[in-house]
Amino acid sequence: MPACLPVKHFTTLSGPEVPLRRILSSTTASRSRTITGDEARAQRSAPTTSIPLLREAINTLDTKMASLMSQRHELESHLDQATRLQSPVLRLPSELLSLIFVMGVMGIGDEDPVMVSTLMLVCRYWSEVALTTPVLWAKICVSPYDSLEKARRKLERSKSCPLDISINFGPRMDFTSITDHVTRAMDLIRPALWRTKSFRLSVPNRPQAHAALLRCQEEAPLLETLSIHIHHSMQDDTYSTPVLPLFNGYTPRLQSCSLTSFNFGWDRRLISNLRVLKLGGYFNSFTPSASTLLGILRQCPNIEELALRNMSSVDSDICLPGDFVTPPPSKLIQLHRLIRISFYYSGIALTRQIISHITFPNLESLELSYLENVTPVLQLLYTQAQTRLPLTHLRIESCLFNEIKFISFLRRIPTVVSLELVDIEDTSSGFFKDLSSSQPWICPQLEVLSVDGCIAFDWDSLRGLVYSRLPANLHAFTPHQSVNPHRRHVSTSSRNRTESRNDYSLQVPRRLRSINVTRCSQISKEMVQWLRMYVTDVKCEPAKGLSVWG
Repeated sequence: MPACLPVKHFTTLSGPEVPLRRILSSTTASRSRTITGDEARAQRSAPTTSIPLLREAINTLDTKMASLMSQRHELESHLDQATRLQSPVLRLPSELLSLIFVMGVMGIGDEDPVMVSTLMLVCRYWSEVALTTPVLWAKICVSPYDSLEKARRKLERSKSCPLDISINFGPRMDFTSITDHVTRAMDLIRPALWRTKSFRLSVPNRPQAHAALLRCQEEAPLLETLSIHIHHSMQDDTYSTPVLPLFNGYTPRLQSCSLTSFNFGWDRRLISNLRVLKLGGYFNSFTPSASTLLGILRQCPNIEELALRNMSSVDSDICLPGDFVTPPPSKLIQLHRLIRISFYYSGIALTRQIISHITFPNLESLELSYLENVTPVLQLLYTQAQTRLPLTHLRIESCLFNEIKFISFLRRIPTVVSLELVDIEDTSSGFFKDLSSSQPWICPQLEVLSVDGCIAFDWDSLRGLVYSRLPANLHAFTPHQSVNPHRRHVSTSSRNRTESRNDYSLQVPRRLRSINVTRCSQISKEMVQWLRMYVTDVKCEPAKGLSVWG
């Protein structure tokens, strides 16, 4: 900061002070003595020679006043600058300010991030701190909206910091130009693969994926997350040969792997000791067999999430009840940390084989979608629930099942909080009547219910369910509060470990907090309005959501 200027720096202007003093002294002297009549007549008759001098003197004073005001404004600006420099924000050490920048840019997430360019526009000091903070430049993205030059600058500024690399091109792009962009991007990123923490590749078809992955032959000792997504792969048979080995087969820290339509030969070195495994988009001969997937799960004993999506050819394997043999307990794969499973159009045969060969005593979320008849799967889940199955979220979409066996399964999982039934033809009025019965209560912890696209039940059964879940005194309990006072003081983890099934069946059920009746043609506007009097969140079509009351 420039030093404040001393007072003597601001000098006064020289001017015709002698005439001014002479005029002022003569005026003062004339006022101090008595003027006779002859002198007054002489002054009135004398020429007005002092007027120009007076005007000149006034101009001189105006000049001096303007100069002083200019000096005052300059002093005030120096004072303001000195005051701002004493602000605690501007006196923060660069290391602490750098941590604040990292928390603002990286810690908030994608909802409302603080842009690094905005921070650099505040002042020169903030710009220097941002440029010397490598973590702020560790997220590198190459896409139609992010140029290679921008990625090159971030690589230079990130120094040796671990990188999050994303190469993302949408499915509706020109294939020729994408191949060139992907190749140039990988040539730029390839020297930094040794410090890559996450790598995400999304391209339209297999030629672009192979062009990029052929340049991923260096070891990746820091890689934790790998995602390869190929949008269109049905006609790319010429690129079916797997690219091996990826990252030279050395990814010791890899924990999350998501592969869509990418054929890697099911190399066990790439997908071992994982915590998250997501596979999808494998059709015809590229679909993995049940033995292949079970072999992968054996090498991932600490897996926490498993998702299989869009595997078409497995439905040709018809499993008859007499041909299916449940393996003995000694050969089951123990997955004690598995908390989330999703089977979406993965084939009932493959789904049944996998569930029958694994145990998941801590499963919390299960999704079954587009699997035809899932009654055999429900039977396997019923067997698992006889020992332990703390399921809290269950979603079944576009499947068939035996309603009686489904009710029997729900009796075994009283911990369910969210139940989603989407496009289920077997959801009849009897199902809702069973949920309304207290002999004993089924799913007493249920708070979220979705019957999107279910049209087999009537209004009276749904209304009876809502009534049965209401507390005795509507003003004494909130929609989020359980009746049993002991349950309110038990944490979720300890509850999952110590609660018994009898405790759930004897307690009063929770009040429904959310219900989804979208695409239920038997539900009218008046019925929706009635539901909103007793349920906090009611989802329906916009036309039914309009108020009908005057």
